[in-house]
Amino acid sequence: MTAEPGEPKSRYLHYLEILTGPLDEKKRWRQYKARVKQLPDNYRVAVEALERYLMHFGPADGAEAMTMYEDLADLFEQGAADGTPIRDLFGDDPIEFAEAFMANYPLGQYRRRERERFTSAVDRAAEKDRTQ
Repeated sequence: MTAEPGEPKSRYLHYLEILTGPLDEKKRWRQYKARVKQLPDNYRVAVEALERYLMHFGPADGAEAMTMYEDLADLFEQGAADGTPIRDLFGDDPIEFAEAFMANYPLGQYRRRERERFTSAVDRAAEKDRTQ
C-alpha cells in the first residue's frame, strides 16, 4: 500500500496521510516498538520508562523523535548484548541521563518556539526590574 521510494504516492495514500500523518513515521514507530519488545525484560522496562519521559519532554516532531527513539533502541540493544547493567547505562541519576540524551536531538518547532517565547518573556520582566 505504501509507495516505493521515488514513486509518486497515489491520491488515496496522499489523503490518508493528511488524515493520519506520515505513514513512514508510523512504520518506523512499529519497527522501534518491535525492537524494544525483543529486549530482555529489565532492559525493556527501562526503555519503556525512558520512552514515557521522552514523550513528555523530548522532541515533538515525528522524524526527529523517531531518530531519537531508534538511537535509544540501539543503545539498549548494545547494552543488553554486552551485558551492561542498567545502572551503568543510566548512571546514578536517570533524569540527568535522560536530559543529556535529549540534548543530542533538536526540539520540535513548537517546543523550541515556546521555550524561546518563555525565555524572552522572563528576560523582559527581569529587565523591567532593573529599570525600576
